[in-house]
Amino acid sequence: MSAATPEFSLRPTGRLRRRRIVNRIMETVGTLAALLAVAVLGLVVVSVAVRAAPALSLDFFTQPPNIFGGPGGGISSAIIGSALLVAMATAMALPVGVLIAIYLTEFASPGVAGPIQLVLDVLNGLPTIVTGIFVYGLLVIGHGQSGYAGAFALAIVMLPLVARAAQETLLLVPTALREAGLALGVSRWRTVLGVILPTTFGGILTGAVLAMARAAGETAPLLFASSIFNPAVSTDVTHALPNIPVLIFTYSEQPDQSLHEQAWGAALVLMAFVLVASLTAKALLARSRRKLGQ
Repeated sequence: MSAATPEFSLRPTGRLRRRRIVNRIMETVGTLAALLAVAVLGLVVVSVAVRAAPALSLDFFTQPPNIFGGPGGGISSAIIGSALLVAMATAMALPVGVLIAIYLTEFASPGVAGPIQLVLDVLNGLPTIVTGIFVYGLLVIGHGQSGYAGAFALAIVMLPLVARAAQETLLLVPTALREAGLALGVSRWRTVLGVILPTTFGGILTGAVLAMARAAGETAPLLFASSIFNPAVSTDVTHALPNIPVLIFTYSEQPDQSLHEQAWGAALVLMAFVLVASLTAKALLARSRRKLGQ
């Protein structure tokens, strides 16, 4: 008498069919949500581009604003001023942010690293208008608005972004690299400078580029620190520098339709910068991950 052979059915059970249906529904919902996000972004870009089209010309990019208002003029001084402000802010925030990340990942104990990370998260979520008021009380009152005050405000906005991005990149470095340096008798700080930092350069640069894109569009801190300026082209950082966010804010409140068009044009320039910066950051991040994976 042979033993009974168990029979297995290859037909999907009711539970398996329900799981497949739920899986298809969730995939569809996720796809629709992604398409909705892309559609909203596309709608914003097209809307801004259509309204900015009448103002776009060579003079718009090469001429300073018309000091008397009305038609004519451009945003060249605001482009130069914004570039200077973001460059100075990056020079302030990048080294400090990287040093904070190195301390948290390489030297700090868990009991110390936790509170510092919490402070960085709180600083990252702090409304930028609070940052503007702080810089106004610290550097503007008694001294007047200036380019370095505006850059300092933007540096505060950039600092937590740079620090957390650098920290996450440093955490991706294999432990074997650190152990190899220590096994050769190299001191801890020489290992960090000679082995770990060169490996994570791409990731740190990615965080810096994203922080620059964030800072370039901030308006609230600059309203307090660098908003009363001469519309002419200026590189004197001891005085308030023209900048794109404040120019957009100012022009949008004017009754002149030509100024509204220039505000839309400046907004399109700002969006283009953020888009290029984001794509550059994505490319650098992909390159850094490939390098760390080798």
